Amino acid sequence: MKFDLSEEQQLLADSVQRFLERDYTFEKRKAVVASDAGYSPDAWKAIADLGLLALPIPTEHGGFGGTAVDVMPVMERFGGALVVEPYLSTLMCARMLCHPRAGGHPREGGDPILSAIAEGQLKLAFAHTEDGARYDLSHVAATARREGDGYVLDGVKRVVMHGPQADRLLISARTSGGIRDEAGISLFVVDAKAAGLQMSAYRTIDELRAADVSLRGVRVPASAMVAAEGEAFEIIDDGVDYATALLCAEAVGAMKFANETTLDYLKTRKQFGVPIGHFQALQHRMVGMVIEAEQSRSMASLACAGVAGDDRRARNAIVSAAKVRISAAARAVSQESVQLHGGMGMTEELKVSHAFRRLTAIRGAFGDEDTHLERMARAG
Repeated sequence: MKFDLSEEQQLLADSVQRFLERDYTFEKRKAVVASDAGYSPDAWKAIADLGLLALPIPTEHGGFGGTAVDVMPVMERFGGALVVEPYLSTLMCARMLCHPRAGGHPREGGDPILSAIAEGQLKLAFAHTEDGARYDLSHVAATARREGDGYVLDGVKRVVMHGPQADRLLISARTSGGIRDEAGISLFVVDAKAAGLQMSAYRTIDELRAADVSLRGVRVPASAMVAAEGEAFEIIDDGVDYATALLCAEAVGAMKFANETTLDYLKTRKQFGVPIGHFQALQHRMVGMVIEAEQSRSMASLACAGVAGDDRRARNAIVSAAKVRISAAARAVSQESVQLHGGMGMTEELKVSHAFRRLTAIRGAFGDEDTHLERMARAG
């Protein structure tokens, strides 16, 4: 399989890299992280102006119709810069809204929500995880009951990534069935400031923003439903696989940065009068880190290509295999990079410590290694 970027993909990746080097330096990122919003409106506008939000949106909705493979080089560069903007969460929700079974919004003339996403006017977050779910996508206890010409939502969602920054939430709720049934789950687009919706916001270990979302009698019109009632699980499963594949690409970018900055440190840090990179034991460890990152990039490419298929079992297996391999590599590279930096590797001043935290968080996002090993076994 050929993993090289096409000319168009390389040009886009170069444009993204120039933007990040100019406008999203580590110092500027620290200011963004420390701000009340936790993201940069200026950076978000620049991301939209570069066409990165429109990249995966179908052309009929104002986008470019790109695939996950087209978005992959963007996520790699974002991973290297440790971008904290709500880009992945918004693209994940857009993927679900673009699903063939998502018919809750008017299609003639283009979907207004998707068009707004492409233009950078809307940020979205996916509110799905609940207490006791443990990565089980079918675990939904939040309810949506019919009332008049709409629905009333009740329940609690945990760790909604980028929830505090979202203009709208894509919320899963059960309209029928048992708490772990795949059938009976519905999806709703809900205004983040809707009456009865409360957020408890906080900062995660990797300096992103998340929130626990409480739904108490949140009323939405029937048009807020994304797919046919009770038939949203397939959309959710597809959307999470898509986001997981792109998350793997982000991890590759973060590992590449960790390797580069560690190599620079080994070349400049001296002990016994020579750079410590001259010591063979450290050279062997550095080579191991590079191999881990290169293998991860191949697996991320395979996952991003795999989410384009219609075979759910095959997609699940490919994405889980990539997540297992990349999670192991993320652990190895992040820990080695910190250890080779010595005590300095854990200080706030060095970007490598922030890369360590992000890679640690990525390992647990959308399922840990054990969860994906089990899913690979089921899919096989």
